[in-house]
Amino acid sequence: MFRHVARLVIPASLRKWWRRGPAVDMGDLRLLEPPSRRFGEDRGQPICRWYIERFLDENRALVRGRVLEVAERTYTNRFADDRVSESTILHASPDNAEATIVGDLATGQGIPGDRFDTAILTQVLNCVFDVQGAARTVYRLLAVGGTALVTVPAIAPVSRYDVERWGEYWRFSEQSVRRLFEPLFGAGNVRVASHGNHAVAHAYVAGMAAGELREDELLANDPDYPIVITAIATRR
Repeated sequence: MFRHVARLVIPASLRKWWRRGPAVDMGDLRLLEPPSRRFGEDRGQPICRWYIERFLDENRALVRGRVLEVAERTYTNRFADDRVSESTILHASPDNAEATIVGDLATGQGIPGDRFDTAILTQVLNCVFDVQGAARTVYRLLAVGGTALVTVPAIAPVSRYDVERWGEYWRFSEQSVRRLFEPLFGAGNVRVASHGNHAVAHAYVAGMAAGELREDELLANDPDYPIVITAIATRR
C-alpha cells in the first residue's frame, strides 16, 4: 500500500535518488594512477602480507621438521623457531641462487614425494595455470601427517613482476579453494578462511599499505570482500 501511494505522490526522479541512497565521496579513488603499483610495498607493509603473516604466526607450531618454502626461506626462518630439521627452497627457475630444488608444481617434476612435514605456499598458486595439478603436487610432496599452509589472492591488482616471468592466472574464493583441496585431503583435513572487508579491499587495490589503516579496520571480516584466502591442508 505504501509503495503504491509513494508512486502516486513522489516524483520518479526523487524516488530514484531515494533508492540509490546517500552519495558516495570517491575522493582519491577517482585517480586513474594508483598511489602505488607495488601493492603498497613502497609505502610500507603490503596489506596482503599483513594477513599472510598473521595467518602464519597463528599457525607457527605447524612449521616444523622438513619444511619446503617457495622462492626463499623468509617465513621458514621467521616462524619455525627451532623446530626445523631441514629447510628446502623450491623455485621454478634455476636462476634463483637460494633454490635447493628446481621443480614444476603443475607436473611435480623435480619435486620429491612423501617427504615434507610442512609446505609454505604464499601467493603461489595464482601463478600456476594448471592449479589442479599444483594441488595434487602439494598433496604428494607432503609426508603423512604433513601440512600445507597456503595463501592465495581473492581481490588484488595484477602483479606485473609475475606476469613477465611465469604468468599470473587466478583469483580465488573460499569455495574454489575448498573444491581444490578437499577431494585430495578430505574435507575434515582442510580449513579455509577469508580475510578482508570492503574498506580494506578498496585500500589494497588503491595501493595503500597496512600501516595506513587502523587495526580494527584490518581485523574486520566481510566474506563478501576478501583479499586473501588461507588454507591449512593436512595429509592423513
